[in-house]
Amino acid sequence: MNARRILMGLALVVLIALGAIYIFLLQQKPVLDLGVGYGARVACGCRYIGNRSLADCKKDFEPGMEQIRLTEDLATRTVTASVPLVASRSVRHDPVLGCVPEKFDGDRLSVK
Repeated sequence: MNARRILMGLALVVLIALGAIYIFLLQQKPVLDLGVGYGARVACGCRYIGNRSLADCKKDFEPGMEQIRLTEDLATRTVTASVPLVASRSVRHDPVLGCVPEKFDGDRLSVK
């Protein structure tokens, strides 16, 4: 009986912690969307205009952008910046227009 109470208490603590993390991420979503959009744009210019590697392009990021991951699709000349499971933006390099962001449909996860 005592072990069951301890297990129920631990389960409750874990559930509350997960809820707090979820609420924190909801509040940070607009900032993360802005950060990944900026990161994708900077990395696209660095990669396709500056002809540098993506690993080298991360050096151009501002402090606090360490959690943003970069990937590229060589076939479409697209760079994607993301914070896994939270925010993602892609920018495609056009030879005439330069780095063009994907169309953003607004806040995908409504926070009011």
